[in-house]
Amino acid sequence: MAQVLRDTLKTIDGYKHMNPHYEELLDILEEVLILRETYRRKAQGDIFNIDESLIEKKLTGGLPLVDFPEGTFELEEPKEYFISLLEIAQKRDLEETGEIIRKINSGELDYREMVRESFILQQDEDAEDESEEGVFDLLGFLVEESLRPALEVLSEKYGDTIAGSKWSEGYCPICGREPKISELRGEGGKRFLFCSQCGFDWQFKRIRCPFCGNEDQQTLAYFTIEEEEKYRVDVCNVCNKYIKAVDFRKAEKAPNLDVEDIATLHLDILADEEGYE
Repeated sequence: MAQVLRDTLKTIDGYKHMNPHYEELLDILEEVLILRETYRRKAQGDIFNIDESLIEKKLTGGLPLVDFPEGTFELEEPKEYFISLLEIAQKRDLEETGEIIRKINSGELDYREMVRESFILQQDEDAEDESEEGVFDLLGFLVEESLRPALEVLSEKYGDTIAGSKWSEGYCPICGREPKISELRGEGGKRFLFCSQCGFDWQFKRIRCPFCGNEDQQTLAYFTIEEEEKYRVDVCNVCNKYIKAVDFRKAEKAPNLDVEDIATLHLDILADEEGYE
């Protein structure tokens, strides 16, 4: 794991030189990944209390393993991690994070409710477009990230079980989040969706919209940017949504999709300008 982290940090450093516009966000991600590894090692078992007798039925029925946002969980470890994440942002005077830390410590802000609302916001089709506040929502990213170490425990524990279940939904089988980015792998270019909430990826049909299930090639399309052949944006003209895709089959090392998601924010901007969500 240490070598993977070193390789990732080296990749981030390269992207900072290629994309100076994203340097601050990549600096933050750099610190987050180091901190994540620390908390991942500290993670104490399964805080989400998965009922293993129901796993097969849930996966067969298209239900993720964790019942967000309705479940009740012990969130002290994620809350501690969240405050540490806020302190990273506070050093850069971003999004009034010092005031958020104060309100959480005083009880004015309920961390559990912030987690719950982050899932409700995604599920609410009438929610305001994120682009009104900018393509990258730092606070939302930190709330999601705060659950990542605990959810990675589930990814490692139940990953083989999920793979054997032939999960075919366009949302994460662990937490139910919709993917923001995907990857093409192998000689045939198999498509894998990636969940930034828990770091899990799963195989998905190449010609299918993850969000509405549309398989009509006439209404599915993609666009690319000149000189960036390893990146593309897949769009659906039925539900009007998009997902970024990376193709690193010719690269020596597999990509880190957390890094690629931030390094391709310009694609989010272009998709937004084209009217996709």
